[in-house]
Amino acid sequence: MSARVLREGRVRLWLEPEDRGLAYGDGVFETLLVHQGQPVWWREHWRRLLRGAQALGLPLPDEAEVRRECAALVGESARAVLKIILTRGCGGRGYQPPPAATPTVVLSSHPAPEPMARGLTLRWARTTLAIQPALAGIKHLNRLEQVLARREWDDPGIDEALMCDGEDRVISAVSANLFALVGGRWLTPSVQRCGVAGIAREWLLANVPGAEEADLAAAEVSHAEALLLCNSVRGILPVRRLGMREWPGDEAATALRARLAEAQPAFAD
Repeated sequence: MSARVLREGRVRLWLEPEDRGLAYGDGVFETLLVHQGQPVWWREHWRRLLRGAQALGLPLPDEAEVRRECAALVGESARAVLKIILTRGCGGRGYQPPPAATPTVVLSSHPAPEPMARGLTLRWARTTLAIQPALAGIKHLNRLEQVLARREWDDPGIDEALMCDGEDRVISAVSANLFALVGGRWLTPSVQRCGVAGIAREWLLANVPGAEEADLAAAEVSHAEALLLCNSVRGILPVRRLGMREWPGDEAATALRARLAEAQPAFAD
């Protein structure tokens, strides 16, 4: 891993202990796939970063400066994962944000995950997602619910877990959005109350006829004609098994994977 910290227009090698992102999770982040030296879906990720910053009232960094530093960090990487963290910056002790803050941007580059050679095996998470419309949709730094959910298993045969909210609505996987094929239509849970509005999810809703948001119960998901997970690093991932339910084929998801690869060659690998 390599990293850079930007503050007050300068590159530093450390993060101040009083940074509010570290102390309170007061910030947002984005995780992008890098393909042939270029971040995939940059515009969409930056737009979501700004939405999150506006929701939290964070000062905004200069996009050109961040993009320039990202390019310096990843270089000509054939394939990597780029993470951008934006915090409110330093503000001393106490929850009240400072009236004037200088944002901190933390950039890091990581190896890209290996492609999945098979359909995913899922389980249900016991940890639920708290309903909080003020934070719904954005990718804020507080991911403790996901941390708790991921600690629930260490079986290498389980790839992911599906999470519900406190009212038993299915929301997403721990680190991906969910689509279920129900009645011939691809449906994805609403993220108006909690959850993250993923970039790959956004692409599917815009490019797959009939795809739409819906409230989904666990029984509907378990009895769906097909399931897939998606995120902006791995693209579209077919689901083979959820608990005791198994889907022997992944033709429906494979067709969508081909469409995504045509639109974004980074996902052709």
